[in-house]
Amino acid sequence: MIANSAQFAVSKVASDDLDLVHASKRGSPELYLADTGLLCALLNIRSEEALQQSPAVGAVWETFVFAQLRDRERRGGRTGSLFFWRDRTREVDFVVDTGGRLELFEAKWAELPDVGDTVNLDFVRNVVGKARVAAAAVVCRAANGFPLPNGFRALPVTELR
Repeated sequence: MIANSAQFAVSKVASDDLDLVHASKRGSPELYLADTGLLCALLNIRSEEALQQSPAVGAVWETFVFAQLRDRERRGGRTGSLFFWRDRTREVDFVVDTGGRLELFEAKWAELPDVGDTVNLDFVRNVVGKARVAAAAVVCRAANGFPLPNGFRALPVTELR
């Protein structure tokens, strides 16, 4: 994390190798604007309709989910616990280290994510070992959470608290 969002407009999330032997390498951090309103202004997105039609809608949603997770971690007194995971072909948007156990999150603009949205979650869970993963979910625009196949959940952003 570069700094408190009250001081800077950009935050970073470091990659995490999750003690993997080959699959992941420490690399460049992900950068997020700390304010999705500023992001939308910079992208000239001025309405909900414009957001829904924008090719950047997924990136805006991922930035929003990042801000919610970052705030959740800060409220919990945790710093340095929010990462992402990437290898050459796959990425999990957010990995939260909760004292040795991991929470895995994919941010998807969908209202009704499906099993296809869990492919990378499943891959990382299998690589690190199911016992090490406390929870894995697709953070989406659904009104209510619901189970997805293979033990994953569709999770409204409001349930990240």
